[in-house]
Amino acid sequence: MWRGLWTLVARAARGPRSPRPCTRQGSGAPAPGSGATIFALSSGQGRCGIAVIRTSGPASGQALRSLTAPRDLPPARKACLRLLSDPRSEEPLDHALVLWFPGPQSFTGEDCAEFHVHGGPAVVSGVLQALGSVPGLRPAEAGEFTRRAFAHGKLSLTEVEGLADLIHAETEAQRRQALRQLDGELSHLCRGWAETLTKALAHVEAYIDFGEDDNLEEGVLDQADSEVRELEVALGAHLRDARRGQRLRSGAHVVVAGPPNAGKSSLVNLLSRKPVSIVSPEPGTTRDVLETPVDLAGFPALLSDTAGLREGVGPVEQEGVRRAQKRLEQADLILAVLDASDLASASSCNFLDTVVIPAGAGSPNGSSQRLLLVLNKSDLLPAGGPDPSPDLPPHLLLSCLTGKGLDGFLEALRKELAALCGDPSTGPPLLTRARHQHHLQGCLDALGHYKQAKDLALAAEALRVARGHLTRITGGGGTEEILDIIFRDFCVGK
Repeated sequence: MWRGLWTLVARAARGPRSPRPCTRQGSGAPAPGSGATIFALSSGQGRCGIAVIRTSGPASGQALRSLTAPRDLPPARKACLRLLSDPRSEEPLDHALVLWFPGPQSFTGEDCAEFHVHGGPAVVSGVLQALGSVPGLRPAEAGEFTRRAFAHGKLSLTEVEGLADLIHAETEAQRRQALRQLDGELSHLCRGWAETLTKALAHVEAYIDFGEDDNLEEGVLDQADSEVRELEVALGAHLRDARRGQRLRSGAHVVVAGPPNAGKSSLVNLLSRKPVSIVSPEPGTTRDVLETPVDLAGFPALLSDTAGLREGVGPVEQEGVRRAQKRLEQADLILAVLDASDLASASSCNFLDTVVIPAGAGSPNGSSQRLLLVLNKSDLLPAGGPDPSPDLPPHLLLSCLTGKGLDGFLEALRKELAALCGDPSTGPPLLTRARHQHHLQGCLDALGHYKQAKDLALAAEALRVARGHLTRITGGGGTEEILDIIFRDFCVGK
């Protein structure tokens, strides 16, 4: 219904079709500041108590006057109760709170208006159609409000990404990280680094231009070299974050693995709080990889239930085992599950030898894969008896049936995920996107060229390239294609 409504509003805003001369067509919506005023429903779609409709552009004041006539504009940034009417028919639409934000003190930097109306479909439809009839207004494209804020210098590109992440945040850790990025921590850090390179570049170019006149202080080049070395250390530290920020944004890959009938599916159902996997005493019940996104102790994760690792009795189960082994190679964290009452079985011993012990010894390729060993079905052990596995690597006892040991397991899981994703509340800003890593690595590579350059002109050019990578992180010098990809992640009205 809402999609159809928006189509009708767009057609009403465009008006009747008329012949147009053949001209070169642009990329779509007019560029921010081109004179168009946009409007959209900014709150969630569907029935709600209050819906927020907003406008941005030079005709926002006229739109507000048209719908609230004969009243004048309300005081800036003060909510006022107004009767909204259709400017064509003068039919009352709703009693609403309206707000007026004259630019540049607004989200987009342009004149903006907001209509806080009752959230029924008929009310929202009426107000949107009324706005579409005001001359100079058109429906907004996805992300266009935020793109205008970026174009007017209200947000850097990293802050735009933080806003998008905040809108899509599903866990506490994601919310904290997104809010820090929206507050500008990453953009401030990158700007500080760019200023360091600007200063070093100025010193090198000053030496090129005036070094022979002996009018420069001694040690100008040494100072530039020192600043570059310090920046290399800082960049290297951020690039060694092992993709923590990206995991925090998109979710760590947690794979539950073990021999058949160890209770893997029971653990997946327990962690996801819903029956994701079929639980059966029959070995080989799970034959494919079942994945579900979950919130584990405040951290996002993609939880994968896999087939029991054993020599398959048929081609279907063999394929399931092959897929399980492939998922193990891709995992950020392995939850290795064994039956505490059946540790001496051939399947348990084989799993320990092929998965658990190699992971504990560390990967030869230096991967950051981690493992938690869980001994399930502890309720089958004799009460008060000794540890059934004193020779095993560090492990946790758990009963998915009774819940005994669950608190200790969840705390251990939280620590593992915190190590994988980082603590979003403390420490330096995390790199949440692959492009952040790409540009920091490009900057570091350019600094390496600076150190190796035998000619000062080449050294200066290397500093310019390094500085360019840093400015692109915050939005300076970015191409339209990159901006399009980032802004299309927003909904219409944001």
